[in-house]
Amino acid sequence: MLPTARRRTFFGRPWSDYALFLILLGPNLALLVVFTYRPLIENFQFSFYDWNLSSPTSTFVGLANYREWFSRDDTWVIVGNTVVFTVAAVVGSLVLGLVLAMLLDRKLRGRNFVRSAVFAPFVISGAAIGIAFQFVFDPNFGLVQDLLHRVGLSSPDFYQNPHWALFMITVTYLWKNLGYTFVIYLAALQGVRKELLEAAEIDRASKWTTFHKVLLPQLRPTTFFLSITVLLNSLQVFDIINVMTRGGPLGNGTTTMVFQVYEETFRNFRAGYGATVATIMFVILLIITLVQVRIMDRDDQR
Repeated sequence: MLPTARRRTFFGRPWSDYALFLILLGPNLALLVVFTYRPLIENFQFSFYDWNLSSPTSTFVGLANYREWFSRDDTWVIVGNTVVFTVAAVVGSLVLGLVLAMLLDRKLRGRNFVRSAVFAPFVISGAAIGIAFQFVFDPNFGLVQDLLHRVGLSSPDFYQNPHWALFMITVTYLWKNLGYTFVIYLAALQGVRKELLEAAEIDRASKWTTFHKVLLPQLRPTTFFLSITVLLNSLQVFDIINVMTRGGPLGNGTTTMVFQVYEETFRNFRAGYGATVATIMFVILLIITLVQVRIMDRDDQR
């Protein structure tokens, strides 16, 4: 009887394993290259050109777009709006989501209905939410105006004051996306080690100590994941701003960097400058994400 032929190997594994790996990974990798990495590289290239979308030709201008962005007066107003909106969205979503998850993790009557009600806005279109909340914040006959009037207060002019307008779109975004952090935290609470909570109760630890020393450390991976995803999502908010304020009032009252990309590219027909803003956003996001990953790795090593 002839001995079984040895299969050819590469780094100790048969070639068939690598072939299967390429078959399974190939389509996903091709989609990433075509729809993610290629547009990213082309966007970086466009940032060095002065290009009108309606023109078949473009002019190479080097770093002129970047110099303009750093020297324009409205740049730091837009960056400030982006920072305020993003920080409020991330912190508000995490805190409110965790509070609601802890509350609705208990055995309460009607909790399934409340869970569904909290999550429902997340699956509704942002444009539809924006239109609905235009009436909620209307200073003449909106719901907020009516509630304030009942307690003897006048309603702020959300559509003329830039600070109140930014507050308005932030509240709208939080209401729409709160269900996302709520559901993730609720799922994470199901995996919390109950014996640790019982041990803290036996030791007569206070509720704050139990929350801070026992519960939060177990939720750290979930919080890290949510901080990244909510950060990325909040920096890409466009539909709510476009429907409710169109970047105003007073020019750039609620304009964020992603909305500036849209305005420069499709309203001002400056695709090159819009690509510059998008590239700067990408670099900022990359740095923030790397810092978050570094902090998480350092915590895991302790």
